Amino acid sequence: AAAEPVSVLPGSLGRGSWCNEHDTIHGRLDIIEEKVIKTVEHLESEVKSLLNIISETTSNIPITPGAPLIDILDGKY
Repeated sequence: AAAEPVSVLPGSLGRGSWCNEHDTIHGRLDIIEEKVIKTVEHLESEVKSLLNIISETTSNIPITPGAPLIDILDGKY
């Protein structure tokens, strides 16, 4: 005897439970997305700040006339 397929009517408990779980997952994903965006924005700000500090520091280093220029990043990355 083959079992007959079970039909779930719109608005029944079977579908409602799945929809609630689906909505909960999307809500959590929205929160995670917001946190990731804020973290990336914060890191971009920190990198810009560090690059400004490096730029200001290197522009204030006195260079002796005739001394060779040294690239501090040459071959170190």
